[in-house]
Amino acid sequence: MAAGRSATAPPGGPFLPRQLWRIDGALAAADHETGLTFSIYVGDLEEPTRTSAERLHAQLGEHADSGVLLAVSPNQRVLEIVTGSEARRTLPDRIAALASLSMTAAFEGGDLAGGLVAGLRMLADQARR
Repeated sequence: MAAGRSATAPPGGPFLPRQLWRIDGALAAADHETGLTFSIYVGDLEEPTRTSAERLHAQLGEHADSGVLLAVSPNQRVLEIVTGSEARRTLPDRIAALASLSMTAAFEGGDLAGGLVAGLRMLADQARR
């Protein structure tokens, strides 16, 4: 899982170093601009995927209430956005759904990193308002 200000990937993972740098920058900007804790997980999710994503979100510990997790499973073609109770006040479900549509379009075009960066920016822009 890439949490907060550090985007990491296992060797042979889906991202090149330059893509990790872009994702890390988007995570840092989103955290800084909103006061929320944004995290990304890329990998397989257990079924049901929503429950699996919620368990990952809970691993944010003390940051779970202000946390926003983007959980992406390319192999399963699944994207789950989980928001904590504090984060949900500024990022209602309809905003998460719009960000999801944008990210999914990029993913379908083969741009996983670009979709994540665009989604982070959309969510951060809305959380600042």
